[in-house]
Amino acid sequence: MARRSGEPLRLAFLLVPQFSMMAFSAAIEPLRAANRISARRLFEWQLTSVDGHPVLASNGIPVTVHHALDRLAKVDMVVVCMGLDPLQFGRSHKIHHLLRRLARHGCRIGGISAGSFILADAGLLTDRRCTVHWEYGDLFRSRYPTIRVTEELYVVEQDVFTCSGGTAALDMMLHFVSEAAGVELALAVAEQFIHPHIRKHEDHQRMEMHERYGIESPKLVEIISLMESAVEEPVDVRVIAKRVAISTRQVERLFREHLGTSPKTFYLQLRVARAQTLLRQTLNPIREVAVECGFTSTSHFSHAYKRVFGLAPTEERHRSARQGGARIATALENPTSP
Repeated sequence: MARRSGEPLRLAFLLVPQFSMMAFSAAIEPLRAANRISARRLFEWQLTSVDGHPVLASNGIPVTVHHALDRLAKVDMVVVCMGLDPLQFGRSHKIHHLLRRLARHGCRIGGISAGSFILADAGLLTDRRCTVHWEYGDLFRSRYPTIRVTEELYVVEQDVFTCSGGTAALDMMLHFVSEAAGVELALAVAEQFIHPHIRKHEDHQRMEMHERYGIESPKLVEIISLMESAVEEPVDVRVIAKRVAISTRQVERLFREHLGTSPKTFYLQLRVARAQTLLRQTLNPIREVAVECGFTSTSHFSHAYKRVFGLAPTEERHRSARQGGARIATALENPTSP
């Protein structure tokens, strides 16, 4: 699939059921804008699905594709767009074989948001760094413990690339625009979309601490950072106060003034929120989730979880299985199944 000089870069967007329309638009629109601004046909693209049928996005909008994945011809790059339900394919699905075949023929393969799951199951992320949307980070690490996952916006490693999704797809595509036609055009495209700052690949996905919690106190940011980094083995508030060089009473006052709660309650809610993510996004047994979130017993964990969220961890797990569909439910009952 070698491309001659002057030819447009040919891309195929592989749409997977429940893909993110936001991430897909952020990936395809910069290519259109680059062609328009440069008055050149720098990029060509086509839409594809596993079976050639229209694909329903996570917002309920059906998108018609040009043809099935196995009918792709003359493409330089395939971008797997995936959002909800990252476990909808088994580990030896047709989609993985087709992507491996394209990769063998010199095609660059990439995944956006949960698309990293498909690349991992296809064996395309072995011995590589990658990224995935932060919401699926725990599930990804649990399913692929040997793959190196970063918190970066996107990762490009020669013939394979991954993107965390959302507006990060815009930053990644601006990288490819710059690669194909220069930095000036990439900046012009960013201006077109009122994107004044092109983020670098190593930028983190989540908001800075002070933005996430709406706080301005550097000491409180430092305290919460310590708490977030010590979920599995909670640190006593007195020890935290000593580490940030203020009194325990000052710690109490900072939490009351800025967050309207006590440090003990905040810390507990932080750990339980972490547990909720693990229950929803991983297949780890409930007792393991309890330990990972600093609870010495499942009964203590269950009591704290129910107090915060109004339901027991077992109920949360079953509800997530119902919302995730039969595939998740089966995986929960038999974690070793493909």
